[in-house]
Amino acid sequence: MVNIYEPGPLEGRLEQWPVLAVSGALEVRLAETGEEVAAAQRLRYRVFYEEMDATPSPEMRAVRRDFDRFDAICDHLLVVDRDAHDEDGQPAVVGTYRLMREVHAEKAGGFYTAGEYDIAAMLKALPPGTRMLELGRSCVLKPYRVKAATMQLLWRGVMTYVARFSVDLMFGCASLGSTDPDALKLPLSYLHHFHPAPKEVRVRARAERYVEMNRMPKDDIDPREALRSLPPMIKGYVRAGAGIGEGAVVDNQFGTTDVFIYLPVAKISARYRNRFGKLPEPAG
Repeated sequence: MVNIYEPGPLEGRLEQWPVLAVSGALEVRLAETGEEVAAAQRLRYRVFYEEMDATPSPEMRAVRRDFDRFDAICDHLLVVDRDAHDEDGQPAVVGTYRLMREVHAEKAGGFYTAGEYDIAAMLKALPPGTRMLELGRSCVLKPYRVKAATMQLLWRGVMTYVARFSVDLMFGCASLGSTDPDALKLPLSYLHHFHPAPKEVRVRARAERYVEMNRMPKDDIDPREALRSLPPMIKGYVRAGAGIGEGAVVDNQFGTTDVFIYLPVAKISARYRNRFGKLPEPAG
């Protein structure tokens, strides 16, 4: 396993993954060394703690990296700008996604999402053999957020990974930028009324962290206005066909309010399938 403070070789990683997609000077690929994971952690620190409102631990502040116990186990998707370089002279990592399959969760003792949502009922309701992928810790450096190519490359990388491992279900927590649920009443209510996950697999926020999402009557919501109020990441999820869990969670460390994303690969809209390439058939 990778030591958080002194990165080394990655144990049990896929060897020599090719570049998954290219757009101009940008390329997307998986981290293959501990140093590349550390670069993703530095990007996360810069975005979450310096640009946004997250509060780092003293250990994180000392090394200027965002990390947790899952990083050494998961795969890390990177968008790299070959025309820009970091302080070590390496091509700059400008976007990242953390990818966690069940094989990783077994090593970690569970999925990260389980700290916010009770996912036990969902896991029990899924057909045997369902291949899962938890998406998390996504971020893009500020100057690159206005470039559609960056997010498109991240998604093309995710879809290539999904195809490689025949993933059936993607899920995870996605964030809205406030800890005040009343300030988020429009997007939260819209997600609650218009995009609920199927009842039989709908997860619920853990009781001690549960925040009501139903803060406006459905008839009072203008769907177009509500869609515009969503962060780009969540907007992309729902446009792709994602369902939303029951209840939100306030994450005071990151200064956000989180919702649960449930996205079966077989349900991804044709628009997204055409944009990001061939996807695997659902498990039989």
